[in-house]
Amino acid sequence: MSGNERVEMIRQRLEQALDVHSLEIQDDSHKHAGHAGAQAGGGHYQVRVVSPDFAGLNTLQRHRKVYGAMGDAMRNDIIHALGIKALTPDEA
Repeated sequence: MSGNERVEMIRQRLEQALDVHSLEIQDDSHKHAGHAGAQAGGGHYQVRVVSPDFAGLNTLQRHRKVYGAMGDAMRNDIIHALGIKALTPDEA
């Protein structure tokens, strides 16, 4: 799976699982060349997602919602690392 395909997969999964008002995805895989996760084929990504679904949730709960949306992609060398900034519309 190419980097662009991974970004699109991340976008689709988040948009299916959450009421996404804004989503930015940054592929940082090139910064980790030679890293063990990169050697196994997993990518490194940063996401900034704004959703009212995060209202009333703490940071850990928000991250769990995002990881839940990613599902098996976090466990099978598609995504090695995922940095998350999860905000409500009022926080954005």
